[in-house]
Amino acid sequence: MPHAHPGYIDDKQDLTRRLRRIGGQVGGVERMVEEERYCIDILTQIAAIRSALDRVAIEVLDDHARHCVIDAEAGRREERTTEMMDAVARLLKSR
Repeated sequence: MPHAHPGYIDDKQDLTRRLRRIGGQVGGVERMVEEERYCIDILTQIAAIRSALDRVAIEVLDDHARHCVIDAEAGRREERTTEMMDAVARLLKSR
C-alpha cells in the first residue's frame, strides 16, 4: 500500500523553488539561442541546469530511500529497494 504522502513532502517548498529556478535557467538558455550567443556560453548554462536537476533528483531519491524504502513494511522493502535502484539506473543512463 502506498504511503499517504510522498517522502519529499517536508522538502516540497524547497524542491519547488529549485525547480522554478531551473525553469528560469532554461528560459535563459532559450533567450541565449534566440540572441545567437556564443556556443560555449550556452553549453555552460546547460551543464549548470543538468547539475541543478541532478541535485533535485538526489534530494528526491534520498527522501524516497528514507521514507518509502526504510519505512516500508518488512514484506515490501525488497520491492521498494528494487524500484529505487531501477530509478537510479534510469538517472545514470540518461547521463
